Amino acid sequence: MNQVEKAKIQDVPQIHRLINYFAEKDEMLARPLSEIYENIRDYFVVREGERVIGCAALHILWADLAEIRSVAVAEESHQQGIGAKLVEACLKEAKELGIATVLCLTYQPAFFEKFGLSRIDKMELPRKVWTECYRCPKFPDCDEVALVLHLEAKP
Repeated sequence: MNQVEKAKIQDVPQIHRLINYFAEKDEMLARPLSEIYENIRDYFVVREGERVIGCAALHILWADLAEIRSVAVAEESHQQGIGAKLVEACLKEAKELGIATVLCLTYQPAFFEKFGLSRIDKMELPRKVWTECYRCPKFPDCDEVALVLHLEAKP
């Protein structure tokens, strides 16, 4: 029950709706449909039947850096450990890929701190800021909290 799986192309419209539902409430950043299609290999999902009830992505930024992004769980499925399972899947994949550092930008820092991520100043993430953040409508007035975790990556 509530098994984490790699997303499939047919999941994209549901992932898009789930992320943007929370984005409209200013709880996370919106993602364009095209971006989700382009990065579908980044996404993990949890399904209830055919319905996607949770998603998260591990987006590779550089040889030693990846971002956990777009963690969203349908409101009626909150408090069931689904978000935790999705984050754990992202961290496991980062370790398997040999990525040294995982970051996230979030409005829910306490959730990510449970996994060992620590708050840092966004300016400590120059590759993230200057490759992606500058395209965000909230740049340079980002109000998300930056967190990082240094992994013991497998050789």
